[in-house]
Amino acid sequence: MALFGNAHTIDPSQAAQDYAKLLGHGEQVQAAYQLVRDSILFTDRRLILVDKQGITGKKTEYHSIPYRSITHFAVETSGTFDLDAELKLWVSGNPLPIQKTFTKGVDIYEVQAILTQFVAR
Repeated sequence: MALFGNAHTIDPSQAAQDYAKLLGHGEQVQAAYQLVRDSILFTDRRLILVDKQGITGKKTEYHSIPYRSITHFAVETSGTFDLDAELKLWVSGNPLPIQKTFTKGVDIYEVQAILTQFVAR
C-alpha cells in the first residue's frame, strides 16, 4: 500500500519485533504507523520517528523524542484539493516543528488522540 501513497497502521506487536533493537528494557509499542517509507512509533515512554533516507532507503535515521520534550503539537486535516493530513511537533529547544505527512489511510484524529494521551500526562 505504501507505494501508492497510502499510509497505514502497523500492528504494535509487529512494530515491536521490527524495531526491537530500538526499544529499552520493558518498553512497549502502543501504536505504530507506516508513512510511505517512514514510520512513527508511539511507545509507553517516547515517540520514535524512523526516517528512511536516500534512493534505496538503506540509510535510516532514528529520532527518539521523550513525550516530556514535546512543547505542543498540531494536526492539519486533509481538504478537498490537499488530500494529505499533517502532524507538526514542537520540541523544546527547537523553534521549528518536526513535520510528518499522513496520506489517506490514517485517521489523523486517532494520531492526535494517541499523542494527547502521552503528552498530557
